[in-house]
Amino acid sequence: ISWIFGAIVWTFPEVQGEKNIQPLSYSENIAGKLVFYQMEGNATYVRDKGELASDVLTEAMFQLFDPHKNLSKEKFTYTWDLGNGQVIQGTEPVIRYHYSESGNYTLRLKVGTDVTTYANPIGGVYSMDVKVLDAIKRIELRGPLDYEVSQNTSLAFHVDGSPPMWVCWRFLPNCMSDTAVGCTLTTLYGDTLRLDHIFTSTGVHCLDITARNDISKLQTSYSLYVLNSNLFFILPCLAIFVATFSFITIIACRPRHTSKRQVGPYNCHL
Repeated sequence: ISWIFGAIVWTFPEVQGEKNIQPLSYSENIAGKLVFYQMEGNATYVRDKGELASDVLTEAMFQLFDPHKNLSKEKFTYTWDLGNGQVIQGTEPVIRYHYSESGNYTLRLKVGTDVTTYANPIGGVYSMDVKVLDAIKRIELRGPLDYEVSQNTSLAFHVDGSPPMWVCWRFLPNCMSDTAVGCTLTTLYGDTLRLDHIFTSTGVHCLDITARNDISKLQTSYSLYVLNSNLFFILPCLAIFVATFSFITIIACRPRHTSKRQVGPYNCHL
């Protein structure tokens, strides 16, 4: 927890006629902390490690630590320098904003107040380094969904998020979930994930992928169709045969041109 420290000095004027009475003073440290919240849909996340997601509504709150309620009636002013060129001023300890781009920012908060008529004004300045990351919002397969059995297959995925990312993946034959089958963990320092795999059986295979970085997590699944390698040769040949047979049938069954006196049924000669 990061704290802001200042000092309160309460002074009292001399009472007229009482020269031997010295001004009394009372001092106490005050402290506060910054808390960050980010809202996505119906969920609210506490960001207490100085890492925020870009393009997400963020609420920053300054919480004053005043156990003896010495400042309960005082009015504070807050100047928020977000480090991206934006400065927000106000009298409330809460602001809402968002960082549109990922990167490293230094957030500075200046808190000030006039304590009483007889006290010196106090204030505190807090500086905090903020790391803004892109949340993982999409895992996209770049390639076909049909593959051959017993062939070395390479699959490429685009993972949209700030690295480093930790990706865990597993193949499930016939899409049957098996708790005994663990996932393979890979650390991704870019935005492209490449997997090499050999399918040992035909049918539908499910590929489960879970990716996370310091501020987000995303899970998705793909259904992949694995065929016998011979079918890749048989199916095109079968299509050519069907097309040729259909063409011959159409030619053979064309109606013959006859005179008006001769009208009869059509004959197909194959």
